[in-house]
Amino acid sequence: MTAPAPAARMLPRDTFQEQVAVVTGGGTGIGKVIAHALGAAGAKVVIGSRKKDVLDKAVAELEAAGIAARAIAVDVRDPAQVDALLQGTLDAFGRLDVLINNAAGNFVCQAEELSPNGFRSVVDIVLNGTFLCSRAAARHWFAQSLPGCIVNVIATYAWTGSPGVVHSAAAKAGVWNMTMTLAAEWGARNVRVNSVAPGIVVTEGASTHLGYDDPTVQKAITSLIPSRRLATAEEVAGAVAYLASPFASYVNGSCFTIDGGAWLNRGLTGMMEDVALRVK
Repeated sequence: MTAPAPAARMLPRDTFQEQVAVVTGGGTGIGKVIAHALGAAGAKVVIGSRKKDVLDKAVAELEAAGIAARAIAVDVRDPAQVDALLQGTLDAFGRLDVLINNAAGNFVCQAEELSPNGFRSVVDIVLNGTFLCSRAAARHWFAQSLPGCIVNVIATYAWTGSPGVVHSAAAKAGVWNMTMTLAAEWGARNVRVNSVAPGIVVTEGASTHLGYDDPTVQKAITSLIPSRRLATAEEVAGAVAYLASPFASYVNGSCFTIDGGAWLNRGLTGMMEDVALRVK
């Protein structure tokens, strides 16, 4: 079972008492750890992704940790399914307070080899999906005159650029701009929007798709990071939980970078090129 994130220890256990959080991409990796962190600090949690069997397993882990949780299968590219995610959350728990946009798709591919469908698919999940989920949540909050909080998970190559991820980098850059734009637009209506930009985190999905599941590669990567180690999913979840909490009530339109200073060098996959040279 995934251990509670540092936020569960840093934040009071009643920080999100009676609140409900939706985490897209919440069945695996960083999303699942975020769900544990929010739940350990008192939230009821709804996790969504396309694979119901994966979600059900994650819900069992959350419930075993004493967290009230539900799984709702959703393809965030589909507006009707996003609306159903919101309605399912309201049916299950009666409210929505926090939205974590974590659903993503990514793979390494040189731009000239990337198919139009490959580019479109990643942009649809990351950029369009974030917008559709944010819009659905905001419409609910505005209709009920309720406060709300959104935290988007992006990546540092949104501003550095990086070889091999033009689809994801373009989409994440769009989400970062969306974060700032929606924060400026919705702040006066009591909805905060922020982002986190994790560095390299070894998870069952990302590390395989991006080619750093090899311990030799991981060791080479750490030599290029100022902090000389990789990020943990718990560290990312801690930042997300803080931004979603009342303790960050005056934080709006910001991005927390959690990468040990790696972006100050060459960006995530720029480092991967260096690593490839070192491990040959």
